[in-house]
Amino acid sequence: MKKEITLAPEDIKDIAVGHGSCVATDMITVYDRPVGLMYRDEPSDTNSSGWCFLWGWESEDYMNDPDNQDTYDINIIANYSPDVIEFLQAPVGSAFERNAQGKLVAIKQ
Repeated sequence: MKKEITLAPEDIKDIAVGHGSCVATDMITVYDRPVGLMYRDEPSDTNSSGWCFLWGWESEDYMNDPDNQDTYDINIIANYSPDVIEFLQAPVGSAFERNAQGKLVAIKQ
């Protein structure tokens, strides 16, 4: 079964093209929650950026179910939360989370 993401294809703008693929949870793409946590691992293949995007409140059980996440082009995730774009060049090992003021801030660089 193909997942229905909340952004229609015609609403996806080219705002972060060329950054490769990433993993994002359904909380962002299916349930339209903002990115609350992003971290960068070693890329798994030549198309991967290594970036993982989460809402930030997913439970361990939720994260352990592979059906709750998928691989996307980073441009799609940037259309959900454009404020991730400024961090996309951060090195492997970097992590950012949304603070109480709603701003993504570094928690590891």
